[in-house]
Amino acid sequence: MGSPVDDSLFCDQVQYAAAQDVDLAVESAEIAFNGPWRKFTAAQRGEALSKLAVMLLEHKEELAYLDATAIGKLGAETEVEFAASILRYYAGWADKYPGESFPGEDGFVKIVRHEPLGVCAGINPWNGPIATMCLKIGPALAMGNVIILKPSEKTPLASNRLAYLASETGILPPGVIQSLSGDGATGAMLASHMKVRKVSFTGSVATGKKIQEAAAKSNLKRVTLELGGKSPSGIFEDCSFDNAVCWSVFAITQITGQACFAASRVYVQESIAEKFIEAFTKGMKEKMKELGPLADKSQLSRVSSFIQNDAGRTKILVGGKQHGNEGCYWEPTVFYNPEKDAQVYKEEIFGPVACVSTFKDEEDFLRLANDSEFGLMAGVFTQDINRAMRISSRLDSGVVGINCVSTISLQTPFGGSKQSGIGREMGHYALRSFSEPKTVLINMNY
Repeated sequence: MGSPVDDSLFCDQVQYAAAQDVDLAVESAEIAFNGPWRKFTAAQRGEALSKLAVMLLEHKEELAYLDATAIGKLGAETEVEFAASILRYYAGWADKYPGESFPGEDGFVKIVRHEPLGVCAGINPWNGPIATMCLKIGPALAMGNVIILKPSEKTPLASNRLAYLASETGILPPGVIQSLSGDGATGAMLASHMKVRKVSFTGSVATGKKIQEAAAKSNLKRVTLELGGKSPSGIFEDCSFDNAVCWSVFAITQITGQACFAASRVYVQESIAEKFIEAFTKGMKEKMKELGPLADKSQLSRVSSFIQNDAGRTKILVGGKQHGNEGCYWEPTVFYNPEKDAQVYKEEIFGPVACVSTFKDEEDFLRLANDSEFGLMAGVFTQDINRAMRISSRLDSGVVGINCVSTISLQTPFGGSKQSGIGREMGHYALRSFSEPKTVLINMNY
């Protein structure tokens, strides 16, 4: 691993898990699930998650350093704090997720229980590795499962460290949380393993399809896929102008644009287009002083390839090139009215690159916004709440922000439609995805 800040070496020895390592991890997970962890009450599971959150904060600087240094990420300690809040949130749910019962007029009392699946796998990305890891650990453990983590090969160290600390400190029995370093081959072994009952994956569409195929061909394991995005944002003429500019800049520059829900397609109503574009490009230029680098040279090459492939087919208002000669920095970039079949317009770039186009009215915006294979996030900027609600109901998107965009709430479900994924994370919806409903029928007429 080389630092994307200055190209210096960070780490050159990370062990990759082979097939026998995966089998041993699954075996250890099964022993934990059927043994000591099964004896934990729901309240005790919640207490363990609370202790895990405290442990995260006690090791905040260490964990942030291990993952952030490898990809040059800024604000990683804040991410650890958010991860701890995730674990606290699901600790509270552990003994409060209710079952159901139904009237017995027909002579049968009906009870529905939510039971754990067993051995689960969490395959995680590099852009928010610690938070994403906890978005899988939290609901999985709250519902009584055990989990094997497979972090990205770019950011494996904090995941491995957390799994080690969780068992070494006695917070969790050995085998409840494990972490396996490796690349796609390791993830494929987990996705196809006959004793893994659930895979929760965050990453690219291409890899998500492979995981779903492997799950189907093996044991029909449950799958949650949180995949890519090419999120649209509509700026209407009656918007709160400064708010719309601020959110639009933030949406495509947070984590240096390396966020699945980044609003990379910005549509602005014709009547305010000139004013908005001037303010937006100015904000993007100023943001360069605050941006960290792209994750590594391969990511830098990827972003650069989009610019090269569409050279001459669209107008660049600002940016469009590497910043400086050292590290993996990229200038915030704005394309204006790109052709609708251009790669920069259709595909997820994962960098601080936005496409700005104009629209006439609501119908025009909806036509443009929904013309995508992605449906993760969308935004609407207007002071007309009726318009906002009307548009939000017609956008093909798992999440819609009104006068905000590219943000999340832990209490509500997060995920996308179309090729942005299957299933939901966050809120109590994540608990559903890590449990199996069991119906119990009690005959009262015997």
